[in-house]
Amino acid sequence: MNRSVKTFLVGVTALLAVNAWAEGDVEAGKAKSAVCAACHGANGVSAVAIYPNLAGQKQAYLANVLAAYKSQERKGANAAVMWGVAGGLSEQDIANLAAYYSSLPAGG
Repeated sequence: MNRSVKTFLVGVTALLAVNAWAEGDVEAGKAKSAVCAACHGANGVSAVAIYPNLAGQKQAYLANVLAAYKSQERKGANAAVMWGVAGGLSEQDIANLAAYYSSLPAGG
């Protein structure tokens, strides 16, 4: 199977998994976000250019990215760090974090 087909299938699988999750709880996500703040900022806006802002991102996008890090399908410069962080999250944790960060105003 070629790489683009695998990438497509991983994306579809992650999307289906996110759709099957319970609705995220903003307050539970906020409580769980302390470890994220070290790189992504306390309000979801990073002070360091290599770390993306999370505030105001679409909920489905955030959940899909976290699911891809959890499954170690997402690669990149900081992937190993994110694999460790996301690896310990439950599906509900992912939904909660995605709900929290998507509820914040973009740009802080």
